[in-house]
Amino acid sequence: MTARKTRHLKMWVAMVLVSAVLILGHGFYRDLSANSEETYKGLKLFSDVIELIQKNYVDEADTQKMIEAAIQGMVRSLDPHSALLPPDALKELQIDTHGEFTGIGIHVTMRNNLVTVISPIEGTPAYRAGIKAGDKIIKVDGTPSEDLRDAVKRMRGPKGTSVVITVLRQGAPEPLEFSLVRDVIPIYSVKAELLEPGYGYIWITNFRENTTGDLIEALQAMETAETPMKGLVLDLRDNPGGILNQAIEVSDLFLNEGEILSIKGRDGQNTKVFRANADDVKRTYPIVVLINGGSASASEIVAGALQDHKRALILGTTSFGKGSVQTVETLRDGYGLKFTIARYYTPSGRSIQAKGVEPDVEVKHRIISDTDTTSERMLKEKDLKNHLDADPDDTFEEPRAEPDTTKKEVPSDPPALKRFKSKHSPLDRDALFSDNQVLRALDILISYDIFKDLKNG
Repeated sequence: MTARKTRHLKMWVAMVLVSAVLILGHGFYRDLSANSEETYKGLKLFSDVIELIQKNYVDEADTQKMIEAAIQGMVRSLDPHSALLPPDALKELQIDTHGEFTGIGIHVTMRNNLVTVISPIEGTPAYRAGIKAGDKIIKVDGTPSEDLRDAVKRMRGPKGTSVVITVLRQGAPEPLEFSLVRDVIPIYSVKAELLEPGYGYIWITNFRENTTGDLIEALQAMETAETPMKGLVLDLRDNPGGILNQAIEVSDLFLNEGEILSIKGRDGQNTKVFRANADDVKRTYPIVVLINGGSASASEIVAGALQDHKRALILGTTSFGKGSVQTVETLRDGYGLKFTIARYYTPSGRSIQAKGVEPDVEVKHRIISDTDTTSERMLKEKDLKNHLDADPDDTFEEPRAEPDTTKKEVPSDPPALKRFKSKHSPLDRDALFSDNQVLRALDILISYDIFKDLKNG
């Protein structure tokens, strides 16, 4: 390697590293702080390593790949949510927030150096196959999953093609294999159903660009029904988060004043307070918010804000605990940099980072099957020997116990809700009424409606 080539390589490496560290967005570059002697020494050491590998490594090395891997390692060493995004990964992130894509339908993160499922997306191949939050993906098509971006890339692919993923699941004695057929992943994030007249259920699966608009449409469809709204179950379970402003706007729909969220960066940077605004529509009905370990980021913002303002009762299990804010800045040549800029705090000043939102009422999830027996078998008056009849002139015949085959009466959907459900696809009512957390939330809302009318004395 000539001296000129060596000098050129060193200069190029230094420029790439400086750009990767200090880019603040959309083509704007800051100058490197020249007063940092340690930074200069580090860059010199890096260029020396590149030069030695170029000269002496047993095979010819791809300089661009090495530098990209070095930057990726540097950024990943900061926290699990920061990463260099190559052009294809940046496009996938953009699609995930406001488009559609083909794949198996799961949100994943790196946890303890393993690709971990945050939550499956409702209605997708992964959801239908039974992939669960907390599953550790150890292989994709037989290849070990050691890198998050690579695993995601291999799980995505053309519609109709197959992929096999191998997962470790807590409680399972052996790894589980799932053969999945890739499909177009739906982009709708809001689903709605009337549980009973006056009692609505809305499931926000994640926070996309159109989430608030869809939520308003669902709420208005229920609020304009013949029976006034008496209560709402807002389901944020297995919601991995999404766009920050959507979480703020969703919270604002149910709050008329006060702080929703504050974010605080280093040395006063990226520090901001978001406040609620009075809404023309007064939503005073009680709300129960459902959360679990798959509720992360933006969904925790909503749950924390409504909990701190005593606007909703939080039911379920402790949430994921992602209390940091990331931004994505575009770099040259189609690259992007996703990095953490701040921690966020609930209105009361709580940081839920690595802690999560704790529910007001802890209820672990359970599916209620048709074979569950809930009938009483306690000793009653009629079982006592020589018990008195209700009336000596009445002849009483013990009714035969027969199985209850009656189904929950389905309330008639108002026209606006029918239109909403036809676009966003209806929910499985039988599944909702076999979900103990949903039923517990409904019971609480009905009980509240009864108790508020009770008179003292």
